[in-house]
Amino acid sequence: MAPGAPSVLSLELLPTDPLLLILSFLDYRDLMSCCCLSRRLNQLSSHDPLWKRHCKKYWLISEEEKSQRNQSWKAVFISTYSDLGRYIRYYATLKKAWDDLEKYLGQRCPRMISSLKESVREEDLDAVEAQIGCKLPDDYRCSFRIHNGQKLVVPGLMGSMALSNHYRSEDLLDIDTAAGGFQQRLGLKQCLPLTFCIHTGLSQYMALESVEGRNKYEIFYQLANVPVVTGGYPIIRDQIFRYVHDKECVATTGDITVSVSTSFLPELSSVHPPHYFFTYRIRIEMSKDALPEKACQLDSRYWRITNAKGDVEEVQGPGVVGEFPIISPGRVYEYTSCTTFSTTSGYMEGYYTFHCLYYKEKFFNVTIPRFHMVCPTFKVSTARMVSGDAVVTISQQQ
Repeated sequence: MAPGAPSVLSLELLPTDPLLLILSFLDYRDLMSCCCLSRRLNQLSSHDPLWKRHCKKYWLISEEEKSQRNQSWKAVFISTYSDLGRYIRYYATLKKAWDDLEKYLGQRCPRMISSLKESVREEDLDAVEAQIGCKLPDDYRCSFRIHNGQKLVVPGLMGSMALSNHYRSEDLLDIDTAAGGFQQRLGLKQCLPLTFCIHTGLSQYMALESVEGRNKYEIFYQLANVPVVTGGYPIIRDQIFRYVHDKECVATTGDITVSVSTSFLPELSSVHPPHYFFTYRIRIEMSKDALPEKACQLDSRYWRITNAKGDVEEVQGPGVVGEFPIISPGRVYEYTSCTTFSTTSGYMEGYYTFHCLYYKEKFFNVTIPRFHMVCPTFKVSTARMVSGDAVVTISQQQ
């Protein structure tokens, strides 16, 4: 080096601690590349705490699981990557979703846990793709590497619905059952069932190719789109019920609060003739801080029902679903009813009339908040339009 020239600090000459700090910011790909650059970087990039972060980030591996494997963090990462590497973009998200779901079911629906099936092997998924002649999306495959759907049991993981003499409970299919239901018929060409309802025969499908007016990997019901289960659905008699609740759909009158959740039932609806079937569940609750003398009984109901054309129907009658519930401090009363529209949307609002139990001559009205019911956007299957078939496919809008 010429006299007076600035000294150059080689990466190799950096102290260990600064180098380890730099390496801690690298992704797993870059960290692996460092192993090939020099002997020293190979040694430092194998520093086990560096791989602990990646194991937790990508594979959600806990300290306990790592101890059970009796391997270093680097070895755990590499062995897991060799098995699940193609899913590294999705695995952590899907694993957390399954873990959260199992925790939720364990607390709220414990008997449903036993219906979940163990994971499948990579070669099993490859065999299914060969069987149906289509590629499965990686995130869908990844889910099966964690849980292979569920057994065909009731209640189903994808939600239930009970209304008068109508009942539905939808299962998440395992990969072999799904492959057995792969469709090549007109209107459902190249479609794979994801779910199945034993009671109605309703299935949720995924289009594996862009055919018949559908987009590749579009998810839809043969009749209509219904949202997938989320943490917001109510648990009723150890089952997940598919009612959607708008948090703003709540009205309080004095000490009484009324809230509403709704659900669209595709299996009871049709496009031709236009008949859109909705069910709603109403919760009436008196504040636990209300005075005992505020106890009251529901006498009648009034509804104002408006469809998308602005046509209004008014309904008034005694009680609700044949009952005259008594509401007292801290007590909750819930009931389910239904309505139909000739339009794809509409809304309802109204009030209940109560009388006080302690002052029987005293009557008052309790507001029912306006709640909207909307059929998901639909489109006609191009294959069915060509064939003249009147059945319509209503598909999910992303």
